[in-house]
Amino acid sequence: MNATISLGLLARSAIGTTFALAVVSGAIRPALAAPHAGDVATPFSLPKATGGTVTLAQFRGKPLYLNFFASWCGPCNNEAPGVGGLYRKYHARGLAIVGINEQEDKSKALGFVKKYKWPFSVALDDGNMGKAYGTIGLPVHVFIDKAGRVSVYRLGEMSRDDVEAAIKKIL
Repeated sequence: MNATISLGLLARSAIGTTFALAVVSGAIRPALAAPHAGDVATPFSLPKATGGTVTLAQFRGKPLYLNFFASWCGPCNNEAPGVGGLYRKYHARGLAIVGINEQEDKSKALGFVKKYKWPFSVALDDGNMGKAYGTIGLPVHVFIDKAGRVSVYRLGEMSRDDVEAAIKKIL
């Protein structure tokens, strides 16, 4: 009986070790793992607050800034005017922005958009997109280059100058 238990523990240990090595090597990105510079952006398809759907594929070949926010988030509110202004400044150069409202209803997302006069699409996330992009807090900023790779990933409030520098990297 001891031999059976030992073999069972060995088998579980080997599986655990194999899984851990896969995670460390990047073969598997666990839930809530933030993407790193150079990673291929995780595909998504989300409902827009105004109706319709927004997908990563729509932005193929374009620089894209994903701004994860919620109406109750103080830093998100601090950043919002600057984000709208930078969209207006760089949209003619090809910049696309998608605001991703985290786990709030459509009315709260639309209220935020109206308050800050955001001219770009806002998507509604039920939490799955946030998990895919490692949102363990808000705000989260993901800057994706024209090749579909993450250029900059940042958790937490960013100054307007820092957002603009990240945008310039993906233009």
